[in-house]
Amino acid sequence: MARRILWASLALAPVTVFARYGLHLGPTALFVLAASALIPLAWVIGEATEHAAEHTGPGVGGFLNASFGNAPELIIAVFAIADGLPEVVRGTITGSVVSNILLVLGVAMIAGGDGRVDARSMRWQLVAVVGAVTLLLITSIPGWHGSPDRSSLVLVSIPIALVLLVAYLWITVANLRIHRGTARPAPALEAWTLPRSLAALSLATIATAAVSEILVHSLRAFGEAVGLHEFFIAVVIVAIVGNAAEHGGAIVIARRGNTQLATEIAITSSMQVALFVAPVAALVSLPLRHHLTLSFRPVEIATMALAAGLAWVVTKDGTSKRWEGFLLVGAYLAVVVVYWVS
Repeated sequence: MARRILWASLALAPVTVFARYGLHLGPTALFVLAASALIPLAWVIGEATEHAAEHTGPGVGGFLNASFGNAPELIIAVFAIADGLPEVVRGTITGSVVSNILLVLGVAMIAGGDGRVDARSMRWQLVAVVGAVTLLLITSIPGWHGSPDRSSLVLVSIPIALVLLVAYLWITVANLRIHRGTARPAPALEAWTLPRSLAALSLATIATAAVSEILVHSLRAFGEAVGLHEFFIAVVIVAIVGNAAEHGGAIVIARRGNTQLATEIAITSSMQVALFVAPVAALVSLPLRHHLTLSFRPVEIATMALAAGLAWVVTKDGTSKRWEGFLLVGAYLAVVVVYWVS
């Protein structure tokens, strides 16, 4: 019954697009409608990823889910930069890294219960996140004294972005090699074929991008209506909703007992945001009227580093425990309070 409802709910995506461009619905109503439309899309991405992982294994499966799930976020970032909202983009990047590591990983551990995780793969990726945050200090510290969007920091951000992209490619190749030699069972009889899984992922990602773009453009009016600050909207609401695909996919997969794939999705997604989405957004912004510098606030740098460190502590033994999931979720709620205060 629940599956039928989710399949039927996919109609919310075209309804949201029609409501925006055909009916010119108000921004607050559009926000609610778009957020609702992202839920079944997230389920489809999770479903397709799990079927793809039957053929590729959890490592590649987590990479596919994170890649398809982060594509809409990159599109959202470009739209926001073009609208002159670089601070919103940086906040969204921060929120995505932190929410994937603490919230998604934590909920996946809670939903999946005690199980195994690939400690070696996670160690590679969490070290990459910490390294990226450390590298971002080069552009962030000068931004704490003066405008973080000044032209000098745009120039400094270019080599930092290139270094992050090279590191991302190296880490990704190394991580996939780790999983290449891992034995995996034959795909289940009811599993989708790999082409069907990839086609579903592609279509769901395109729909997610369209719905997410509508949601972002309605966020400012929604924030004004409910009295939320722009930074808080970016770092919490946009980050969670923009990553609904990975969030929902990881939770659905964890509930089915595949904790290893679910945790791979959470950590791979955070690593991709820090080492791929952020530098690509900065480089893509260069020909635009408004530019994105990789200059983050102190609270953003601190929370990204602390989130990665805490995740490493709870996963270094190669096991997933439900109480550790509650610890991560509690840490995320504490971070949300810090964002609210800041």
